[in-house]
Amino acid sequence: MKKVFCGIIFFLVSISTLSQNPEEKIAALGIILPEVTAPSANFVKWKKAGNLLFLSGDGSSLKGKLGDDLSTEEGYAAARETGIEILATLKAACDGDLNRIKQFVKVRGMVNSAPDFYDQPKVINGFSDLMVEVFGEKGKHTRAAVGHCSLPSNIALEIEVIVELEE
Repeated sequence: MKKVFCGIIFFLVSISTLSQNPEEKIAALGIILPEVTAPSANFVKWKKAGNLLFLSGDGSSLKGKLGDDLSTEEGYAAARETGIEILATLKAACDGDLNRIKQFVKVRGMVNSAPDFYDQPKVINGFSDLMVEVFGEKGKHTRAAVGHCSLPSNIALEIEVIVELEE
């Protein structure tokens, strides 16, 4: 009887989690979205083209090279932090309604890498895992995770995103 009861509780919690919208999932994860900052140069943070939304690259506040100054775990955490910044930008671009996101299409993760660092995908998983936590299946995306010999201001990583919006 106890196993059946526990199974029912697990099922009900799973169903309620599936039915949560992105805002509820963000709150459940204890995430507070930051203010969206102005671009640092002559560009815009996002551009809509039809029902596609293109986000400019958003970079980590963490500085240094992965595989030299920083570990893969630190990079993963920085990618997750960058994901929170991107969630804030997405919300602003969607007039405050993350439910307008139909699906993530493409993610490009650029990692400031030492010459012998090969775990760029593990670093960018910090972003990808967060998007799936928040958006479920809609958060799954195609992706590139590539190393660069340097990034602006020595940031650890930068992530670009393309999403499709509901019509």
